[in-house]
Amino acid sequence: MSETDVVLHELKGPAFWITINRPDKRNAIHEGVVHGIQEGLRLAHANPQVRVIVLTGAGEKAFCAGGDLQPGKSFAFDFAKPNVAYADLLREAQNATLPMIARINGTCMAGGMGLLCMTDFAVAADHALFGLPEVKVGVFPMQVMSLLQDLVPRRIVREWALTGEPFSAHEAHSAGLVNHVVPAAELDVKTQWLIERIADKSPTAIRRGKYAMRAIADMTFDQAIAYTESQIALLAMTEDAREGLAAFNEKRKPTWPGR
Repeated sequence: MSETDVVLHELKGPAFWITINRPDKRNAIHEGVVHGIQEGLRLAHANPQVRVIVLTGAGEKAFCAGGDLQPGKSFAFDFAKPNVAYADLLREAQNATLPMIARINGTCMAGGMGLLCMTDFAVAADHALFGLPEVKVGVFPMQVMSLLQDLVPRRIVREWALTGEPFSAHEAHSAGLVNHVVPAAELDVKTQWLIERIADKSPTAIRRGKYAMRAIADMTFDQAIAYTESQIALLAMTEDAREGLAAFNEKRKPTWPGR
């Protein structure tokens, strides 16, 4: 398999699918996978027809089992660089203005948990296992923690990270890590259901809304309310806002210009 095949990109209606295609390696992450996901994010954002991104893994056994631990594939750092490719991917995903869905079709461990955390929504098959097993090989989920700590209560995060033990899809749901858990046979149906609930909404409102949520994440209330009151005024001037108001008054479905 060539490096260009390790991540697949496919447009399915309004959804741009990014699929890690290393099922024989449980869709483990290496540099080619990181670059393939990054390229998928850029392609999706460059296409005005795309309303949502779906991130998943090939096969039925694994979404992503984490970093590739084969010799020469993992723990190879260039200490002259202040950043690493995986961290850059998480940064890029945080600045995405398209909604992202993680379709968790199986095992989601270690760095795979970071991929899950960088999305806005997650739908998991009920057989999926989750975990942060890094302490079992002498390291720690450092980069994953940057996102996970804002999604899950800290005592739960500490139990996962310090014990390294796996947990079920239903436990992940109870902790707020995933939105929905369904039987494996219903995973695609539930993913499509979520796609459709996003795709018929204003792309401009979603784009600017995601940007605003990112901007106010570390603001005080006074800073956030000042910023958002200016943003709602700007939104009201968009073509989508005018179309939305007209459609409401005319009792019809809106046709979004996306501007």
